[in-house]
Amino acid sequence: MSHLQDDVPAEDDAQGWQGTGRSPSRSPFDRPSSSSDAEWDAALRAMGEEPARAIADASDPSPVQVNVAPAPLKLVETAFLSSTAGLLWLVSYYLSLVPWMRIVFPLPIALVYLRWGARAAWMSLLVTGLLLSVLMGPFLSILFIIPYGLLGVQLGFLWRRGAGWPVSIGIGAVLATLGLFARVALTSAFVGEDLWVYLTRRIADLLEWLVTRLVDWGVLGVEALGQINLSAVQALTVGAFLLSDLVYVFTIHLAAWLLLGRLGNAIPEPPRWVRILLEEE
Repeated sequence: MSHLQDDVPAEDDAQGWQGTGRSPSRSPFDRPSSSSDAEWDAALRAMGEEPARAIADASDPSPVQVNVAPAPLKLVETAFLSSTAGLLWLVSYYLSLVPWMRIVFPLPIALVYLRWGARAAWMSLLVTGLLLSVLMGPFLSILFIIPYGLLGVQLGFLWRRGAGWPVSIGIGAVLATLGLFARVALTSAFVGEDLWVYLTRRIADLLEWLVTRLVDWGVLGVEALGQINLSAVQALTVGAFLLSDLVYVFTIHLAAWLLLGRLGNAIPEPPRWVRILLEEE
């Protein structure tokens, strides 16, 4: 019965066949009623054609599916911010702009931490170090990593966890001061002289000259001469460095609060007195 139903002509062909006395037109690919499915497929393959099911599918082709993978946003942003941090250091170093641009050095790596977490931030630090090693040499690469790169990771860690400004500024200042001493030790190893001792001795000589002038002017007594203690000078030097780094990390927080919030990654709100000074409240 299935073969008989397949051979029923269409309405137009049936009308033409009845009117003209001839059989309706038949396509060369119409299946004879006396053939089974296997015989029909074998006959078409012998003619160099595909089976009838493939012909039916070819008449209504489905749209081509293009496998487009989503953009690796995490990888792209990490690489872009790493190169940004490296280029900031390179340009500022060769144009002698380091004292003016050092505020923004930690921000790209801190932004990576805020957006993608710890692993991406450490990878960004590594990539930046490798990039600067190729462009500027290992020594200058280390001078960027310590302390600016590590400071960016530390600030991103604290900002992402909502630490207040006093906590992040205090820890950041300590880390920046330790980084300064690490840089002094590294430079001393390259130069072949203890720069820390040299620096403190020069500060002691300056203080001794100042005391001598005060004695000459009668402000201090003669007993003040020769009382400069090198250990006290070193302690005062460390305190001065720590105070300077407190101011430096505070300015980094201000820059991050003004910039990163506009990028959709705001850091914790500053204390109320800072907002009052900036007329934000």
